[in-house]
Amino acid sequence: MQHFYVMKFNRWKRWLVIVLFALFTATFVWFERDGTFSVFSSNAPQALTKGNAEETNIALTFNISWGEEKVYDILKQLEDKQVQATFFVSGEWAERHPDILKEITEGKHELGMLGYRYKSYLKMETEQIRNDLRKAEETFNKLGYENISLLRPPSGQFNKDTLKLAEDMGFTVVHWNVNSNDWNNPGTDNIIDNIMKHTENGDILLMHASDSAKQTAGALEKILPGLKNKGFSFIPISELQSQAHAESKIVE
Repeated sequence: MQHFYVMKFNRWKRWLVIVLFALFTATFVWFERDGTFSVFSSNAPQALTKGNAEETNIALTFNISWGEEKVYDILKQLEDKQVQATFFVSGEWAERHPDILKEITEGKHELGMLGYRYKSYLKMETEQIRNDLRKAEETFNKLGYENISLLRPPSGQFNKDTLKLAEDMGFTVVHWNVNSNDWNNPGTDNIIDNIMKHTENGDILLMHASDSAKQTAGALEKILPGLKNKGFSFIPISELQSQAHAESKIVE
């Protein structure tokens, strides 16, 4: 009799596992159908990491938080190749280089922010992050760049609390899914390979325009025409975001 009940209980557990797996699968398919993936719920704060994988549009993004030399060569490459990009800059850098910021926007490039000080948000309390974002917002407003809604947390480091705070303050957190690693200065060929071999439809590309990125402009000479020859079109992040069925996901 005892043996009978053990077998019955084990059979019940197997059915429970099957039912739970089916529910999980149905939930995953539901989120995937809309191009949204969340380990919590469809209403959880999210970071934009990729656009529509069915479109050939891609977004080229640059981070800049210090220096004033390398950015000019990068802007020249973008102008020569007729490519629009999105520049994420820190409020502190923008305060020091309003003339460069003006040149970026006059080149029809989009602006996003890296907060005010380039310091990881994972090392800050929520209220400190809020104050940093407010100061950055005030800085850009004073410089004449109002309603900047795109935010890339310093070093790309954030968590669920950061995402929630950013959403509450009206920002869209923008990550990336193709990293050039140009800040390491691995050689122009390596930077080119990192981009050319991994870029697919809807991707967000990460590059840098700070003075530490000494090889970025040289790599762009081949990257920009090379990606165009592959059929990709460069668009700003805001356009990538607004495309129908744009894909977002939480990044831990």
